[in-house]
Amino acid sequence: MLELAIARELYHRYPDASEGRLAKIRSHVVSRQSCAAVARELQLGEQLREAAAGGDLAEDELARIVKSRNVVAALLEAAMAALFLEHGYEPIEAAIVAAFSDRIEYARTTHVDHKTELQEALAKSGRSVAYAVLDVEGPPHERHFECAALVDGEELGRGAGRAKKDAEQAAAKQALAALTR
Repeated sequence: MLELAIARELYHRYPDASEGRLAKIRSHVVSRQSCAAVARELQLGEQLREAAAGGDLAEDELARIVKSRNVVAALLEAAMAALFLEHGYEPIEAAIVAAFSDRIEYARTTHVDHKTELQEALAKSGRSVAYAVLDVEGPPHERHFECAALVDGEELGRGAGRAKKDAEQAAAKQALAALTR
């Protein structure tokens, strides 16, 4: 439902954009990271925290849960699914698009997928990239990853992030910079 709403909006908003460009924008807009950002803008985590206050979870555990990117993203997805089941697609499509409008503009104007760009650049010359996790620190709910981008076995970039994908994106960005030097 989210992907459909965003795909339709992109198609109508940018009729002259290539299919590949629209697919890249859509991919970013519907990502877990974007869903978490929209959920935070809508304060869904805080609403969950208030609703669950006084329940079986300790306040510090509840605070940790609602800070989790995956939890707030899943909360948004569940809320959209509930609205869809209650009202159907058509009545909620405009609200979905409105909630993600800033994410659409961000994805359109900001480069967001260094991994794909690196893979495409290397494919032109028959080269490939692999990612290696170099280090993982922290408890399961607050991990910190360090990854390397290995181009034909040689480390060209290194990156860190709270999620493995974020660390890989940072490593790919560094590798792209190394390739253009």
